[in-house]
Amino acid sequence: MTVWDDLVGQEPAVAVLRRAVEDPSAMTHAWLLTGPPGSGRSNAARAFAAALQCEAGGCGTCHACTTVLSGAHPDVTLVATEGVFIRVDATRPLVELAQRSPSQGRWRVIVVEDADRFNDQSANVLLKAVEEPPPRTVWLLCAPSPEDVLVTIRSRSRSVALRVPPVDAVVELLVRRDGVDARTAHVAARAAQSHIGIARRLARDPQARERRSAVLSLASRVRGVGDAVLAAGELVETAQADAKAATEERDAAERNELLRGMGAEGAHTLPPSLRAQVRQLEEEQKRRATRAQRDVLDRAMVDLLSLYRDVLVVQLGAGVDLVNVEQEDEVRALAAGSTPEQTLRRMDAVGQARTRLAGNVAPLLAVEAMAIALRPQG
Repeated sequence: MTVWDDLVGQEPAVAVLRRAVEDPSAMTHAWLLTGPPGSGRSNAARAFAAALQCEAGGCGTCHACTTVLSGAHPDVTLVATEGVFIRVDATRPLVELAQRSPSQGRWRVIVVEDADRFNDQSANVLLKAVEEPPPRTVWLLCAPSPEDVLVTIRSRSRSVALRVPPVDAVVELLVRRDGVDARTAHVAARAAQSHIGIARRLARDPQARERRSAVLSLASRVRGVGDAVLAAGELVETAQADAKAATEERDAAERNELLRGMGAEGAHTLPPSLRAQVRQLEEEQKRRATRAQRDVLDRAMVDLLSLYRDVLVVQLGAGVDLVNVEQEDEVRALAAGSTPEQTLRRMDAVGQARTRLAGNVAPLLAVEAMAIALRPQG
């Protein structure tokens, strides 16, 4: 089993990356790996990093491969921001690191999983490092599309496009790697629209499936403005709870570690000289929680869009499979009770809510406006 085996449905991209590992003339110092959410951008970057360090080009079993894939290799740095942006103060250390020669491996590899989150200032700091790289440093930048990355960085990087993997390929991966039964894997893969990470969570976590069903039920539960306001409040509260559950334990551990490092563990009051560091950590944690909440809400809206897509498929008599096979009765009821024009307007409302959230509109306001637009129209 090689490092490439879990990159299902990405044969053209894998061929390009493997050739770069094997042929020095095909190698370059900066790569831009793009593809829709769930296509496996980060997994492809990690596999490429492992193959670059491996003497056999990515055997998957040697010390270099296993340490890179586990995140423990000293010459491979993985950057995954949990804030809304990657800021300048987080970019400068990466630029400094890029100037160092590898300590053990064949390359110094820096993987940025969210290169689309560089703001203008941090992208300009990164630009110089990408323009003038040391000979043994490789940047692997991941983003949804080339247009999401500063044009000057894009022009200095080699692009490799990943695609949405076929449902059958995701099903095969879930069955082979995670031991999921074939039917559950198929339902999860279709519901996740081939997003491998989400499909895996839906297949393995019954509570995740229940939360998704609750989100989809919003389409039929909203009958008026009152229902819409209540449903929006529930959706935002659920997102806040999910974000808190995902970050609370880690926040506490980070705070305890910081206090222990400053020799203030167990202290009831902190001296003024230490409060600034604690306050900085709390600000970072707050940004992380904000992004986590927005990510949960955005995924809920993607799920709603998939439901209305199914409604439109039924209304237009298109001969394609439904995404939400377990909600077929609800889909057909919604299709019978509305017109294709109304369905498209509802999809527009969901899309607008996603845009507003990305623009830092208060989540409750954005979701309330969306939910009101979903109610039945005369």
